[in-house]
Amino acid sequence: QVQLVESGGGLVQAGGSLRISCAASGRTFNVYEMAWFRRAPGKEREFVAGISRSGGVTYYSDSVKGRFTISRDNAKNTVYLKMNILQLGDTALDYCAASMRLGRWDDQQRYEYWGQGTQVTVSS
Repeated sequence: QVQLVESGGGLVQAGGSLRISCAASGRTFNVYEMAWFRRAPGKEREFVAGISRSGGVTYYSDSVKGRFTISRDNAKNTVYLKMNILQLGDTALDYCAASMRLGRWDDQQRYEYWGQGTQVTVSS
């Protein structure tokens, strides 16, 4: 089983930036496509960003495109999400997820492993 542990969440003012990380326990990290999802208060969990095994392909939800950047360092078994120009609507519990299955980036059923989440809170 693969363990995923997110870190780096916190409180940040609107307009600010934050980078969160997801560290994976396995030595086969490079066979997984990775993604970030988030759950805002009172809302369903939603897709944020995804990245291919090599890092050569990325995909973003419309709400974060141009502000967020997903990246990965396979040598460190880590995926990152750099969040810029944070907005109040970005307040959420952010989860990373790993998948070996073919499918849509935003299909939650595709992802076999999930982290516990890291809280990002944006203040006015």
